[in-house]
Amino acid sequence: MNSDVRHVLEEVKAGNISVDEALLSIKKQPFEDIGYAKVDLHRKIRQGAAEVIYGAGKTPEQMIGIISAMKENGQETILITRLSKEAADIIKACHSMNYYENARIGIIGEMPKPSGIGKIVVATGGTSDIPVAEEAALTAEVHGNEVVRLYDVGVAGLHRLLSHMDEIMGASVIIAIAGMEGALASVVGGLADCPVIAVPTSVGYGASFGGISALLSMLNSCASGVSVVNIDNGFGAGYLASMINHMEVKK
Repeated sequence: MNSDVRHVLEEVKAGNISVDEALLSIKKQPFEDIGYAKVDLHRKIRQGAAEVIYGAGKTPEQMIGIISAMKENGQETILITRLSKEAADIIKACHSMNYYENARIGIIGEMPKPSGIGKIVVATGGTSDIPVAEEAALTAEVHGNEVVRLYDVGVAGLHRLLSHMDEIMGASVIIAIAGMEGALASVVGGLADCPVIAVPTSVGYGASFGGISALLSMLNSCASGVSVVNIDNGFGAGYLASMINHMEVKK
């Protein structure tokens, strides 16, 4: 707990401000400036989820400093995305961290217990889409969700997907991840009664244009209830799915 938050709580205790006024004040509290980064320590209060470290483009030393600032201010679980193995090895010398190389994700602290209203299903068209899927799945789990993984259930063998109808119909949110022509999202959207978040991947031959073909197919889906995030954006899909899965809890 930093000094600004402590001061606000003391003001509440003294009867100078109300609890609602204190909460508003805390939500507006500033960041911690550590020179090369301004660490947003109150994002969880404002948005319900703490700040996540985007590892690409940051040096291990910069990430170590950001992690230290977060931990010193009470952040118990820290998620780092797009983290290389080389950088992870350096960070692990300073902070205890679990590294998931396939997803390029580092997690510091314990996974929280699921607190969402239901299950998030993460489905991929093929095995090659699993790195993006794992980024989505781990992101959702770090934010307090139960995740069901359905991998390699693409339209080239539709019976594989149809054998998991119980999981599909029992989901509160589905993340459909596919490259090539990106047809999985439309198929899932036509079967499920929950929101579907489509993630195009850069997997595919030349005419897939690094995921643009899948992106355009998903944007043009005729299935209702399908939304689309950017190419290979597993983190964005997992985060959005978590927000949807916690809407009833928020009430």
